[in-house]
Amino acid sequence: MDLLKSIREKATGKGKRIVLPEGEDERMLRAAVRLRNENICEVVLLGSETAIRANAAEIGTDLGPIPVIDPSLSSDLDSYAARFYEFRKHKGISEMQARETVTEPLFYGAMMVREDDVDGSVAGAVHTTGDVLKAGIQCIGLAENISVVSSVFLMIVPGWDRPFTYADGAVVPDPSPDKLAGIAIASADTHQKLTGEKPVVALLSFSTYGSANHPMVDKMKEATRIVKEKAPDLVVDGELQVDAAIIPAVAEKKAPGSPVAGRANVLIFPDLDAGNIAYKLTQRMANAEAIGPIIQGLRKPANDLSRGCSVDDIVNVAAICCLLSD
Repeated sequence: MDLLKSIREKATGKGKRIVLPEGEDERMLRAAVRLRNENICEVVLLGSETAIRANAAEIGTDLGPIPVIDPSLSSDLDSYAARFYEFRKHKGISEMQARETVTEPLFYGAMMVREDDVDGSVAGAVHTTGDVLKAGIQCIGLAENISVVSSVFLMIVPGWDRPFTYADGAVVPDPSPDKLAGIAIASADTHQKLTGEKPVVALLSFSTYGSANHPMVDKMKEATRIVKEKAPDLVVDGELQVDAAIIPAVAEKKAPGSPVAGRANVLIFPDLDAGNIAYKLTQRMANAEAIGPIIQGLRKPANDLSRGCSVDDIVNVAAICCLLSD
């Protein structure tokens, strides 16, 4: 929990501006007021102004000076639609279709990020991860030298002396070894930016150092090889069972000589099934704080939320968005 406080404190006073495209949702309204009152960032709400003001009044929330933009009535709609058309027309989209798309709050918010009218976007309380990513990829685009958009969950687990980064728990269903390697490298970078700690990366499997033979094990071995080749300064090992990755005493028995040696803080799962199940089990059974999913790989931050998110989750992810926008 101290880490979350540190992230919020680092974001405070930076003067970042974050758009919340799902402005009609009660949780977003409450989070917007907290973000403003705690000076974490400036906030822009998107949606029907009538609905947003009515919803705020119903829950007794005073939005004060927080700007509310209805994309369909915005003075920037024409310019955003024209820009969207220009970089999407090769996909066969018409000017009318471009305009209709940009009136959708997710896309309008992503265009605000692209055009530097805000520093980042936070959504996913109402929409699926797929919806959020579609708007981000089509409007913002991928970062340089990045071939896959992925995600991490920052996990604060009671009783442990370090935060963990889990990847990928929300985006890539069955990554190839090359994509897994990219996810591992991106996750290590995200971990260091958010925690200030040196990343120690473990690529996980049901096997440790060849204790089992299977194509799924081979995938993690190959991914580890690629990571070491592309990021030779990164502390990484695999394939490892999770106990060998995080518990030194187990590592001594199962993986003697491992550079990770039970100290892993970045855990790379073989597929979306494993990553999603693991983060939810940790969250629910260990009473852990799960922050994310935090999206990696876009040119500018557009972060996602679980649809079961709380107001605290939104505030935390917005603060993270501020730090990742530097």
